[in-house]
Amino acid sequence: METILLVDDEPSIVSLARLYLERDGFHIESAADGLKALEAVERLRPALVVLDVMLPGLDGFEVCRRLRAAGNEVPILMLTARDEDIDKILGLELGADDYLTKPFNPRELTARVKAILRRVEKKSDDAPAPLRCADLEIDPIRRTVTVNGLPVSLRAQEFDLLLTLASQPQRVFTREQLLEKAWGFDFYGQTRTVDVHIAQLRRKLAASQTRIETVTGVGYKFTFPGS
Repeated sequence: METILLVDDEPSIVSLARLYLERDGFHIESAADGLKALEAVERLRPALVVLDVMLPGLDGFEVCRRLRAAGNEVPILMLTARDEDIDKILGLELGADDYLTKPFNPRELTARVKAILRRVEKKSDDAPAPLRCADLEIDPIRRTVTVNGLPVSLRAQEFDLLLTLASQPQRVFTREQLLEKAWGFDFYGQTRTVDVHIAQLRRKLAASQTRIETVTGVGYKFTFPGS
């Protein structure tokens, strides 16, 4: 049974989320502030953290930043109280895997949690051979990426997005298609998530000959010399 850590100082939110997640077979632990959340992650080694932004003491952004700075790659689903891009973008840039705006539908929360865990656990034995695109190599089995033989550190969602694009060079994907294929879940039109992850990939792959090009008014495509 996988453990989900709920980090929120609102008991009603924790109770509601606990109810729906336990129905789907998860074991639930909770923490009410940022410092307790950090301690709980270390002690419990949860499969995923549902992390509220507004917390006593350390806020959710700082908790996320500290976990990623320490090399902890536990999947993080952030809860934001405001439907503002700045909160969502900051959370994603700090290393969160997804976000959900309060008030949320608990069924959507459960679906998001399951989608993230499916992505993280997607390491099938019959995965395809390494994909080589110019100086870039993607290994779907080991989930590693190298540029000119040097490793590139990607988070789980960044890897899935890159693999989706690179598997079909020159194909133009809409943001909605990338959400469906790389995230495996309908994000109800919240396509800003794709833009943030594309920006992160471009930064991390800046030394590569490959490119993720913007197709104005449509979406993105992956290219490299000779493709």
